[in-house]
Amino acid sequence: MIKRTVVPSLFTPPAYAHASVVEAGTRLAFLAGSVPLDAEGELVGEGDAVQQAKQVIANLEEQLRAVGSALSLVAYTDVYVVSGEPAVLSDVWDVVKASGLSTGPHASTLLGVACLGYSGQLVEITATAVVPDAAV
Repeated sequence: MIKRTVVPSLFTPPAYAHASVVEAGTRLAFLAGSVPLDAEGELVGEGDAVQQAKQVIANLEEQLRAVGSALSLVAYTDVYVVSGEPAVLSDVWDVVKASGLSTGPHASTLLGVACLGYSGQLVEITATAVVPDAAV
């Protein structure tokens, strides 16, 4: 369903693909940013980007399940981290890799940003995923 490509003439990326191709006629889900809030709307992992990333992945899994998809069917993500430090971005990416989201691996952009939408929020992930025909 998803053809993931690492372009041989480009730098080999660490745990992501340069491109993901999905054939026409396949259903796609475009997911709003997954954020580090629990079911009650409380921030998880205040001041801790790694803990927030884990909550973001858990919430993303719930979003995907709700539309009949899964982490392994994600074709593309944008990963936003409130930090200008490459080490912090790398720590968040380690959570992404460990989650199974990078299975394939998918195409992704990792960004350091100045601010996100919720007070204290350090991580957010948007995603595009394939929804198999068997899903409702």
